[in-house]
Amino acid sequence: MARNASLSGYLEFLPTERLTELHVLDTLRHVFEIHGFSSLETRAVETMDTLLQKGEIDKEIYAVSRIHQDERAGKEAKLALRFDNTVPFARYVTENAGHLAFPFRRYQIQKVWRGERPQAGRFREFSQADIDIVGDGALPFRCDVEIAVVMARALEALPIGDFTLRVNNRKLSEGFYRTIGINDTAAVLRIVDKLEKIGPDRVAQELIDTLGASPRQAQSALDLAQIRTVDGSFAAKVRELVGEDVTALLNEGLTELSELMSELNARVPGRAVADLSIARGLDYYTGTVIETTLHGHEELGSVCSGGRYESLASKGKRVFPGVGLSIGVTRLLSALLNSGELAASRSVPTVVYVTLRSAEDWGAAQDIADKLRSRGISAEVALSAEKFGKQIKYADRRGIPFVWFTDDDGRHEVKDIRSGEQSEAHPSHWAPPAEDLNPQIIRKTENL
Repeated sequence: MARNASLSGYLEFLPTERLTELHVLDTLRHVFEIHGFSSLETRAVETMDTLLQKGEIDKEIYAVSRIHQDERAGKEAKLALRFDNTVPFARYVTENAGHLAFPFRRYQIQKVWRGERPQAGRFREFSQADIDIVGDGALPFRCDVEIAVVMARALEALPIGDFTLRVNNRKLSEGFYRTIGINDTAAVLRIVDKLEKIGPDRVAQELIDTLGASPRQAQSALDLAQIRTVDGSFAAKVRELVGEDVTALLNEGLTELSELMSELNARVPGRAVADLSIARGLDYYTGTVIETTLHGHEELGSVCSGGRYESLASKGKRVFPGVGLSIGVTRLLSALLNSGELAASRSVPTVVYVTLRSAEDWGAAQDIADKLRSRGISAEVALSAEKFGKQIKYADRRGIPFVWFTDDDGRHEVKDIRSGEQSEAHPSHWAPPAEDLNPQIIRKTENL
């Protein structure tokens, strides 16, 4: 996949890579749908005001305008391409609340656009896959649990290798910071969120310089961030740090994270770790926060992230709390394709290439192909009656595994051009081996 692009930041897959992408998208759809999530697609454009209300990302937004403006242009709302699926989803919920049954469960797989500087793993146009559960006024915590379990199962179903869900709870973190005397919890969460990028020393110094924290408070914040457990034992470690002074908010966070870890270990064992360094810098997260590390590709950062939000979507006094996670599909795929870890077994869906003995045989060859297609076997027909050697070479270049021949007496034979084996066949009942019916996505573990 390492090819020069004519326009940087915009990825175009070759056919074999596109087959891999489609397999990933179809797998995600299947897992989401068997867990009861409905498919949703929102428009590509939103008003600039809608996109800017939930974050300071104005420099990354692509504005949309017409080449030929008219006198009404100044009165119309400024439009821009969506930079994620969450903000458009919040707008969709508020506009369509009267037509939705809550809790509303949706998945959304669409392109998004960001005006970032293109670099390895970062694109200006890319696909994201989101799942969310949104309530009307209230949303049970068990929805946090379900979202995490479903996403873990979706990632397990993909041929991506080992991964870990790193989970935390903002209530736990905020309660702890207040307990040690730091009240600007939103600011400290944003600083702690930089821990893996800038290291503990610079995080501590920034807490001191920016928030006026004492060295002891900064060290306590780092002590919390260093807690990582594969079970519920993190709770005891947190209590050791604060002693008897456990606030209601801290206790609520401990309880929720303990329940989440317990359910994850029961339903997707070995996939989660309680990592109290996870903060998620966006202010709208209010409880559960999750980031996902792909083993062997830690340089990608989080390939799947999200969490709980209480008021991302609202309409007057009506509030729609929710919880959601998002996979950066393009980011994930580009890394695995570039490393050679993922590949399709062939570059086309075609299983059989039906050859021609003469130009007049084209109609009969189409009849053969249609019989195969009626039984779910992908087939295509030669366009001209070239020498059989050329027709076979063409099929081989296309990656088609089988070539079909019909003689003057109407007898049929099919050849596996990989092995050279050729045998009698009939379009009404011949079928390829199950593994050849559709392209297979191969994960080459020897490259890991």
